[in-house]
Amino acid sequence: MSKIGKINISIPDKVKIMLSGNIINIEGPLGKKSLNIDLDIFDLDINDGKEVSINPKKKDQDTKRLWGMNRSLINNAIIGISKGYEKILELTGVGYRAALKGNILNLQLGFSHDINFEIPDGVKILVEKQTVLKISGTDKQQVGMVASEIKSIRPPEPYKGKGIKEQGQYILRKEGKKK
Repeated sequence: MSKIGKINISIPDKVKIMLSGNIINIEGPLGKKSLNIDLDIFDLDINDGKEVSINPKKKDQDTKRLWGMNRSLINNAIIGISKGYEKILELTGVGYRAALKGNILNLQLGFSHDINFEIPDGVKILVEKQTVLKISGTDKQQVGMVASEIKSIRPPEPYKGKGIKEQGQYILRKEGKKK
């Protein structure tokens, strides 16, 4: 039995879910999303527009693996459409700053050149201060991927802690060279 798959998904008031064939269409205040679920393997029950439950038709090793994942994908889509996802990145270092130029994020990270990061569709980036970036969107995977790509440009180093990190991320610090 899947611990996650057994839990029913509650639907907020502003979100509507419709099932057409193998495709689940989710509409909410932040937009629309459609997911493809294999209905040969799973039964999908929508109870009065308030709850969604997913159950496998036959319980074997393969369906147990997919059960929790499909439930999580539906739940993440519902949360993304109703509330949205957000990650906050901090730039730490002397002269490290960010600026928005239209659809391009300009980063100055101590390299001899500026880095221009093109913002994909479906993701919004706000530069609150010059050193704080707020990445938001409806797709959890896409928001996390954009944050990961930006962090990989200059990961935090262990001696001074300079680099790009998520808010609240702990950096293991090392002691410097001794005489």
